[in-house]
Amino acid sequence: MGTVLDSHFLALTAIVTVGYQLLFFIVTALLRFDKVTDFAGSTNFVIIAILTLALKGAWHFRQIVLTVLVTIWGLRLGLFLLMRIVQWGEDRRFDKMRDNLGKLAVFWTFQAVWVWSVSLPVTVVNASNKNPSIEARDIIGWIMWLVGICVEATADQQKLVFKNSPSNRGKWCDVGLWKYSRHPNYFGEIFLWWGVFVASTPVLSGAEWLVILGPIFLTLLLLFVSGIPLLESSADKRYGRLEEYRVYKNTTSPLIPLPPAVYGALPAWFKGAFLLELPLYNPGPGGDPIS
Repeated sequence: MGTVLDSHFLALTAIVTVGYQLLFFIVTALLRFDKVTDFAGSTNFVIIAILTLALKGAWHFRQIVLTVLVTIWGLRLGLFLLMRIVQWGEDRRFDKMRDNLGKLAVFWTFQAVWVWSVSLPVTVVNASNKNPSIEARDIIGWIMWLVGICVEATADQQKLVFKNSPSNRGKWCDVGLWKYSRHPNYFGEIFLWWGVFVASTPVLSGAEWLVILGPIFLTLLLLFVSGIPLLESSADKRYGRLEEYRVYKNTTSPLIPLPPAVYGALPAWFKGAFLLELPLYNPGPGGDPIS
């Protein structure tokens, strides 16, 4: 079906993303209703993937597979987060934003950038005329996606069940995958999107390799901005004075799942250099969770 605005659909997907996020921003601002925030972000990925595949009309196997993978991820995460927030009643992230239109606008702008940039690999693949044979990089990428979504979905469900149990009220989640990583859901999300990038590489050439900025942006976002830092700070404030929590944090990897006995025995410099135990997550003196 040819070119729409630009040959790689970059302008088109930017316009669609801004429009879609702006619509939900208006709903949130006017009605003070933030239960659809995560749903708006996740489903935006689905819209971009399906739209670019349909507009190109090539329907190459690689394009279909990546579109299906992104669609499955987006619908699964969007519906899970929507049902969770409906059950919990409110999103605490917005406690300081509901009455501040500026902060709310910054959040929604950031969400639009997140959607558009992380979608870059599938956008460029769906816009491409190239159709090389399926190769090892495709298979590796698809396997990475499968591992990532299994980890993310399992971790989400384990934490939901844990939080819904009255006997666990006031406790931090340390069961299942959460025994091996303090943020296994984020590990899964990062891993699956790097898988999407790997699976896109057989068709990339020249400046198209810049789509690597998508998974890089996601990784940096979760490591340094809106993901792990916020949750670590919240958990430290609630549990930081408990010795059991300190032991959990000292023996549990922040992201990459590892046996507690192994992680706990590693020196602090190794954890920081290779396993992402950043000072940002332990702001207190000597790496103590209490600042």
